Parts: sequence; structure tokens; C-alpha cells
Amino acid sequence: MITESDIERIAELADIGISKDEVPEFTTQFNAILDYFEVLDAVEGESAPVVGITNVFREDEPRPCLTQEAAIGNAGSIENGFIKAPRVM
Repeated sequence: MITESDIERIAELADIGISKDEVPEFTTQFNAILDYFEVLDAVEGESAPVVGITNVFREDEPRPCLTQEAAIGNAGSIENGFIKAPRVM
């Protein structure tokens, strides 16, 4: 069972703003979702039919690749031969 403090922690980790007034409602909804998963776990179903499994991936074949100059040719910013991206944080 999920508690209100669990919901507050999840909201903090997910970086979403949940007001103190919304916490009880989210707790109820979250527990209802988990209860439904318990119902689904209890359902017995037929196993999937066995079908011949085939590899849909092609064999790995080495091929020539781009040169470094061609790879960075359209880059907006380059530093020491590499593409320089803006800092995220």
C-alpha cells in the first residue's frame, strides 16, 4: 500500500508539483491502480500459441563509414575535432 509520504517522495523524484491538498487524491488513485494489477495477476489465461521464432535482424556486415571531417562537416560548434553541444545544466 502506498502512503501519502510515498506519494510526496515520488512527486519529488519525478519533479512534479503536487500540492498538499492533492496528495490524498493521488494516494487513493495510486492504490487503486496497484489493486487493479493484483486483479490482473490473478487472471489465468491461455498461453500464447507456439510460433516458429525467426531472426528478423540482418547479419552484421562491416562497411566503410564517414570520415571524421564528413561527420562534423555540418556541426554548429566543433572543439578538438568533436561536435560541441551546449551544456545541459
